Amino acid sequence: MAYAITQNCCSDATCVSVCPVNCIHPTPDEPDFGTTEMLYVDPQSCIDCGACADACPVDAVFPVDRLRGGDTVYAELNAAHYAPGGEGEPAPWAPPTFPPTLPAREEPLRVAIVGTGPAACYTAETLLRTAGAHVTLLDRLPVPGGLVRFGVAPDHPATKGVADGFRELFHHPRLRLHLNVEVGRDVTAAELAAHHHAVVYAVGASGDRTLGIPGEDLPGSLSARRLVAWYNAHPDAATTPVDLSAERAVVVGNGNVALDVARILLSDPADLARTDIADHALAALREGRTREVVLLGRRGPEHAAYTRPELLALLQLPGVEVVVDDHPAVAAVIDAAADGDRAAVLRGVRRERIDWAQPPPAGKRIVLRFLSSPVELRGDTRVEAVLTRRAEVPAAAGAFPGGEEAIPAGLVLTAIGYRGAPVPGLPFDPATGTVPNDEGRVLDPATGQPVPGAYVVGWIKRGPTGGIGANKACSGGTVAALLADAAAGLLPDPMGTPGQLRRLVRTRAPHALGRRAAAAIDRAERRAGKAAGRPRVKFATTAELLAAGRALPSLQSLVRRSSAR
Repeated sequence: MAYAITQNCCSDATCVSVCPVNCIHPTPDEPDFGTTEMLYVDPQSCIDCGACADACPVDAVFPVDRLRGGDTVYAELNAAHYAPGGEGEPAPWAPPTFPPTLPAREEPLRVAIVGTGPAACYTAETLLRTAGAHVTLLDRLPVPGGLVRFGVAPDHPATKGVADGFRELFHHPRLRLHLNVEVGRDVTAAELAAHHHAVVYAVGASGDRTLGIPGEDLPGSLSARRLVAWYNAHPDAATTPVDLSAERAVVVGNGNVALDVARILLSDPADLARTDIADHALAALREGRTREVVLLGRRGPEHAAYTRPELLALLQLPGVEVVVDDHPAVAAVIDAAADGDRAAVLRGVRRERIDWAQPPPAGKRIVLRFLSSPVELRGDTRVEAVLTRRAEVPAAAGAFPGGEEAIPAGLVLTAIGYRGAPVPGLPFDPATGTVPNDEGRVLDPATGQPVPGAYVVGWIKRGPTGGIGANKACSGGTVAALLADAAAGLLPDPMGTPGQLRRLVRTRAPHALGRRAAAAIDRAERRAGKAAGRPRVKFATTAELLAAGRALPSLQSLVRRSSAR
């Protein structure tokens, strides 16, 4: 009986570190770590000790004989990774690496980290554990969590399990937490630098890539990022207008985020009512009329950006049929795909040439339409249709002339990628949407040299690629650079004291919250969730979060509201 890693894999490699026989790959020391869809257990090497399952922060590892239903496919996926022609190659343990020896100093290393998402928390954990540093975490929102709280779909509760470890981090005696404090508004980058040896920016990617087509600004057109924030109770999205009165929605893109929003739009609200989805989103989905979601992919199924685990989960969504909009070139790719390819997963999916002039059929369905790009969003006062262009296919691939076709839709979501935004006080590369850096060291564009004491990690460092676990390896690189600079005496000495920074924050941001407030918010949401039969009921506005953090109002109204739903 071997173990297998399933869909919820976050790739943070905690399981790798505890495996006594090196049967989980790729490891952080192997070149393909962070590029595979998930981590894989080699069934031939696994000794069934269960250490990986105990260590997994997202409950993604199970004995093969305990897998049921659609999850049984993950036993095959794990084994196929190591089969002849597969991707995995068992490798010996890499040589251990150690942080550089820091020079003796009169005071501990003081580091500020801007952000409280996975990249920030992994960075803080490493600095606290390996460098004995004193860490200050700041976030512009009144609640910590970043991508874990606001980016993971509510129907993936196991993936959010990584947040439990981060909550313990916030209670570390050498860590101070400042929430509802924004760099550039309440404190400047220069002021942060003046009070620390180093500042690490882990601010993620808060913008969107755009289509650049006519009609993109019509009501009814919004980014998938905004929809994800809306159903995850992000304070910035509480008033986002989401009209679900149309029967058909179109999602531009075919990555995991596109699959997430399609799944949430068509899931049974009764199932979502058992998750931590925002109350306002749950109410809208209950009243909504959306029955069909069309996923537009510019390229073919062999180039789809979603992962096999996420596609497999979509195909198992209760009460929802998945079909492929038939096309000769698409069919040829699916039929010829090797067993381990993404396109091969679609081999058993029904194909149908869709007549878009007709309303969606009875029931719910997701249509995968490949080789199709939007060229215009049409409508008088809001989106009414998407004009698409099908790619022309040469005769050798099945001969398809291409052409334009309008798809009626009342909601259009663009899921073509997030984009980093400028950070006040730091250089910014508008071409990549990142802060210019060398292995995490912020670079001065004028000189090309590192800015002393300034670092980046996560999406603002490498661009919006990779999930939760990818940030662990990313943070390791940035911390290694920071500690190397500390060992070389390249970090500036802070001019201000920790006490002066606390007074500055209290003066500039009188509504700032700390670790006790974060714990109070967590308890209040869990208490309200328990009363409603849910993991938690999220506060959706800044005012609610601030009130809960200060324990000012009674929570009875929130509990009653959630119970009524």
